[in-house]
Amino acid sequence: MDTEYRVETDALGEMLVPANAYYGAHTARALHCFPVSRLRFPRSFIRALGLIKKHAAITNGRLGLLPQRIAQAIQHAAQEVIQGRWDDQFVVDIFQTASGTSVNMNANEVIAHRATELLGGKLGDKLVHPNDHVNCGQSSNDVIPTAVQMAALDGIVHQVIPALNELHTVLDRKAREFHPILTIARTHLQDAAPIRLGQEFSGYAAQVEHAVDRLWNVEESLGALPLGGTAVGTGFNTHPEFARLTIAGIASETGLALEEAHNHFYAQSNLDALVEASGALKSVAVTLIKIANDLRWLGSSPRSGLGEIKLPAATPGTATLPGKINPVLCETVLKVGIQVIGNDAAVTAAGTFGEFQLNTMISVAAYNLLLSIELLAPAAQAFARHCVAGIEADRQRCSEILERSLALCAPLAPVLGHDKATQIARIAQEEGRTVREVALELSGLDERQLDALLDPARQTEPGGAVLPPPLAPGTVSPTHGATGQPGAPLQVPPSKSNA
Repeated sequence: MDTEYRVETDALGEMLVPANAYYGAHTARALHCFPVSRLRFPRSFIRALGLIKKHAAITNGRLGLLPQRIAQAIQHAAQEVIQGRWDDQFVVDIFQTASGTSVNMNANEVIAHRATELLGGKLGDKLVHPNDHVNCGQSSNDVIPTAVQMAALDGIVHQVIPALNELHTVLDRKAREFHPILTIARTHLQDAAPIRLGQEFSGYAAQVEHAVDRLWNVEESLGALPLGGTAVGTGFNTHPEFARLTIAGIASETGLALEEAHNHFYAQSNLDALVEASGALKSVAVTLIKIANDLRWLGSSPRSGLGEIKLPAATPGTATLPGKINPVLCETVLKVGIQVIGNDAAVTAAGTFGEFQLNTMISVAAYNLLLSIELLAPAAQAFARHCVAGIEADRQRCSEILERSLALCAPLAPVLGHDKATQIARIAQEEGRTVREVALELSGLDERQLDALLDPARQTEPGGAVLPPPLAPGTVSPTHGATGQPGAPLQVPPSKSNA
């Protein structure tokens, strides 16, 4: 089906534009020149651009730089951009002109044509001009980094941090729920020492809490906006009050902590704020990877793995193995984390291309930074709701693992010496017995003393070995009976040390 076109002009001459398009010649030329990918700027960035254009028009009308009729039409059109009405008109590829001029002009043209329509004109008319009116007091060089920083800060404050706070709440709840449950800690993937399952989860909760703190630390740098520096930071061709008034309006509408950058030559010549924010998001990704991977290991089972916790079933695991359930939420978080780490590498590399007064890689940095935000927020939320909230502890499995662990030898060392404790561990391992069984034979300690030393609950708290006095020969152990279970009286023979 043939497409109808209208003819528009830009600095390079005439350009065919689809007749029903709200963008104009500059955008059409960019479409022709940059057919690289299907990657486009996300909704968060388009919204930020709309906010800038809206409040720029309010400021310019207030300062007498635009007729009120035109300023109001721009505000109305920009508000529609903010609300997402014209997202399909933002068509320029991420891999475009260095400073983001094409996407800035895309916004200027869409808003100008819509404002023209609101004033009674038709598409292609220039009752409202994209450069003279919509872009008044602005440059792509200060608008685009401003839009990226606004979109990133908004996403971090209103999406990622709330999602992480939700995850923290669920982890903290599990830490309290699992506190009575004793299990074994692991270092180098080997048994290390007794630990409370709740203590493990308290570590995860604290890790998320610190991740949130790191994100709040980028608020100041992202909130210092380059707007008002125009092309190179001098503020040429803009009113001295333009940036302050415009940013104040945006801050009031969004609730974000925004201010004009104190040094525009700094703010426009580098992507340091974006690199810093990306690094903080990468640290969040690393945190989530750590937690998700631990839970995947702890939930490995149901018969042949660690099985200390039971992960909730989210989806059937396989089409070929009946009954198999996989840790799919954990794996989703791992994939998101890996992607965010890759995004950060791209942002970091982009940050190295800040030659003189402009960084030419801002569109690539913007895409990857905002993608990280878009991925982390829903991933953390889904992880909290559909995985962590439904975790159950397998108390029996934890108890079995703990009782058979060679790590219980650790408190024997201060009493018996390292060599003797090592010997007990080695024999227990070779003969497939518990540390308690071997120690009762070889340590010279009676049951009560061993119970005190090997009490795993005591080993989860600070302190050293406390050895009670030995039982008198022929007396009854207050803790263990014939079956080794609490409560059943037993006449125990003298220990070897008392024989």
